[in-house]
Amino acid sequence: MNPVALAWEQFRFERKLFWRNPSAAFFNFVLPLLMLVLVASVFGSESDALDVLVPGIAGLSVMATTFTSLSYEVTWLREEGILKRVSGTPMPRISFIGGMVGSAVANAFVQVALVIAIGNLAYGVDWPAHPAALVGFAALGVVCFAALGVAFSHAIPNVDSGPAYVNAVFVPLIFISGVFYSADSLPPVLEWIAQALPLKHLIDGLSYAIVGDGDTATALAVVAAWAAAGLLLAVRYFRWE
Repeated sequence: MNPVALAWEQFRFERKLFWRNPSAAFFNFVLPLLMLVLVASVFGSESDALDVLVPGIAGLSVMATTFTSLSYEVTWLREEGILKRVSGTPMPRISFIGGMVGSAVANAFVQVALVIAIGNLAYGVDWPAHPAALVGFAALGVVCFAALGVAFSHAIPNVDSGPAYVNAVFVPLIFISGVFYSADSLPPVLEWIAQALPLKHLIDGLSYAIVGDGDTATALAVVAAWAAAGLLLAVRYFRWE
């Protein structure tokens, strides 16, 4: 079989593994939707708050389904010796990586679509003002956080410490990046940190695409720069052993 067909088979296998792992399905897929429903139910009558929340949860979903998921998965595959065994099989390495990353990418796009649909059907948020920009920023965000997730897995020493390492990045970042409220109200130091990191800028791009408001030029430049850095680090330090 050719590498593309093998990557497709690996993708299908990854989808089965994902849905047969309830904890992974909940924390990487259901939890962002649950957070959307809970927070939106509190601010359901405030359209300005919802216009911030829906792009914010969409950005959180991209990070959860790519960065968080791949950080855990690559660490587990490495520490359990699965990567080493796969590297010794006839399967092309690019097919294995493509299928694994493709599953995370599929989760991200489905998640963003569900967030937008729930925002519109349940809470009256308008459909995206710029659909093409939505697809573009979602794709760029997926590349950025997927690459950063693989790169970050190199810093995780073992499977047991994975949750601590990942949450030490994930939890503070979602609170300073404007997921639940505008990042403009942050103290100056936290605002500066958020400006230097990619999640706030991804949310800005998604905000422009969904509600028609946001700094697209800066968002595009920063997220693209982090994507390039993530790809460089992911490739440079990736090991099959």
